[in-house]
Amino acid sequence: MTRFSSQERTALFIDGANLYAATRSLGFDIDYRRLLDYFGAKTNLLRAYYYSALLETEEYSPLKPLTDWLAYNGYSLVTKPAKEFTDALGRRRIKGNMDIELAIDMLELAPKLDHAILFSGDSDFRRLVEAVQRKGVRVSVVSTIRTSPPMIADELRRQADQYVELADIAPEFTRRPQEGRTRQRDDDEA
Repeated sequence: MTRFSSQERTALFIDGANLYAATRSLGFDIDYRRLLDYFGAKTNLLRAYYYSALLETEEYSPLKPLTDWLAYNGYSLVTKPAKEFTDALGRRRIKGNMDIELAIDMLELAPKLDHAILFSGDSDFRRLVEAVQRKGVRVSVVSTIRTSPPMIADELRRQADQYVELADIAPEFTRRPQEGRTRQRDDDEA
């Protein structure tokens, strides 16, 4: 059972790339307004951070409409330029890790929080969760074990005070299921 309290001073820390990968694997899209409303109704939500690396070399980034919307609708948007490089096999790769930015923000805000909610399954965050817990902050981790492989690292799930299965709470803030789009395509092909 998921435990949230309206008395707890809470902040959301959303690893944008990780949440996107999890929702894509589960087959739905997030309605970020409804996500904010959901946690705002269940907790004393002080802040909602969204972390994303942006590729600045392209004229148009598909993330731009989302990040612009988030920045104007109640989220604290934290971005940095992604790095583009060519790997040893000559393939174009993009690297844009936001772990340090997220960790610094969570540690800095910890003295003002009762509850930190981390949207990520990245094992690198286990030590961050442990450090924030030592400061007296309860930490929930939102991710999924319902994908193959699971999107959450076992050590992160075990470290959290509360693990929240993303698929269980998703109906509260789902925008449009991919199932509907797939069915539509199948109908069009028939």
